[in-house]
Amino acid sequence: MIRQITLTEAMRASLAKAPGAHKYDHGHALVLAGSPGKGGAARLAARAALRVGAGLVTLACPQISLAENAAQLNAIMLTALPDAYSLRGHFQDPRLNALCLGPGLGQPRALEMVPAGLWLRRPTVLDADALTAFTADTRPLFNALHEQVVITPHLGEFRRLFPDLAQALDDGALTRVEATRQAADRIRCTVLLKGPETAIATPSGEAALHDATGARAAPWLATAGSGDVLAGIITGLMARGLTPFEAACTGTWLHVEAARSFGPGLIAEDLPEELPKVFRALTL
Repeated sequence: MIRQITLTEAMRASLAKAPGAHKYDHGHALVLAGSPGKGGAARLAARAALRVGAGLVTLACPQISLAENAAQLNAIMLTALPDAYSLRGHFQDPRLNALCLGPGLGQPRALEMVPAGLWLRRPTVLDADALTAFTADTRPLFNALHEQVVITPHLGEFRRLFPDLAQALDDGALTRVEATRQAADRIRCTVLLKGPETAIATPSGEAALHDATGARAAPWLATAGSGDVLAGIITGLMARGLTPFEAACTGTWLHVEAARSFGPGLIAEDLPEELPKVFRALTL
């Protein structure tokens, strides 16, 4: 059975914060960034993770990128992260409980950091460079994936990762949900195939579809950086304790709802800042 994603009472409850809770009760997300001049995507993801309610968010970047990121971040913490060994060291702190890899990471850095991040076995979102870096040879990526991972490809990235499934989708032999479900079964993690009709599937066969067409259309999401924001929202929700599938479904709904709330003229920076208005409308 395919679930149509709409706001449920369980989703709404998962977004609320209990009075008197401590920031660490809502998780600590780590977002990795890359080289100077390329940090915007990671900053968007980090801002989204914080706005969706993660108690703390840290952006980790090479030493040479610290000044650029520090000039544009306040509530988001910063740390230097030179290599994969350092990434493993950071996660000796058990309060760091979610990881976002890909937005603005750079493909050479992704090739080193993604396997190290997956080795940690923490809730993890892989997007953008974390996927594209492995399209020449997907085996190192696919062999390291686990059930706490969400990958968030758009159709072009999906085509490079799963050319046979994309071809079947093009030919009409598979629906969008069927192709996503087969991909999730193949790589043993949650797959979110982005688009106006976003399909989400887990390795166990659970599947959902979010239809952002017709009355719920959000064409303003067709703007640079909106996918980085979605990756950050999902990371923040997993830091708060949602399962990968719950975080992917809830994050997709919030992403579209924020775009619809803002309306024409939307750019990616607006999406995290619109989330408080969405939450107020839900009386959270």
